Amino acid sequence: MNQRAMPEKLFPDADTALEDVPDGASIMVGGFGLCGNPEACIRALARRSVKNLTIISNNAGNQGKGLAILLERRQIARVICSFVGGNPDLEAQLLAGQVTVDLNPQGTLAERMRAGAAGIPAFYTPTGVGTVVADGKEVRNIDGVPCVLEHGLRADFALVRAAVGDAFGNLRFYRTARNFNPLVAMAGRVTIAEVDRIVEVGAIDPDDVHLPGIFVHRIIVVPEHENAIEFRTTRPRAG
Repeated sequence: MNQRAMPEKLFPDADTALEDVPDGASIMVGGFGLCGNPEACIRALARRSVKNLTIISNNAGNQGKGLAILLERRQIARVICSFVGGNPDLEAQLLAGQVTVDLNPQGTLAERMRAGAAGIPAFYTPTGVGTVVADGKEVRNIDGVPCVLEHGLRADFALVRAAVGDAFGNLRFYRTARNFNPLVAMAGRVTIAEVDRIVEVGAIDPDDVHLPGIFVHRIIVVPEHENAIEFRTTRPRAG
């Protein structure tokens, strides 16, 4: 593509890139646990103090980190996720009736994102049939297998983090941070990517582009991150 014809996607910082996020917005966020979180974007949302957000993500952070920052500030009204463990803020607000949680099997959540991105309204899956996951949903017998109807997911905004990006928005993710990030980016009406490093257009080999820039609308460069690590803790072995 002629560089002169490229849309201007680079923003000076996260606050500027997220300045039009309103109260009540739906926001899809990449990452798995605390891996691959768009940390700068999450902190920018916290500074803006927008309320009644619907967060769509594998999980909602934990131990006060990641998306749990928004929970602590009481900015989230609903969470659509696949994992709630290790998150005392989400647990407390759920039990108090302050936050609604829609729990999805992890593969179903990923497919709901992919379907939304691809313009597929809904799909059938055998996962969750006969459990609370299927409560209130249509169940149909397909080739002798009961399947539950799940709907595709889209969001007003999508927040992702990549290791490398160019000015057009072509992205390369770092190892397991690739997890939900590409799906999230494709399912956002406005996708904001924070990248560790920016390079010239064409510097990323086409075979190394994990997400084409056509899906990215805004880019911010954030070279420094906390990169919080989750540790597995166990009791000492008896004897």
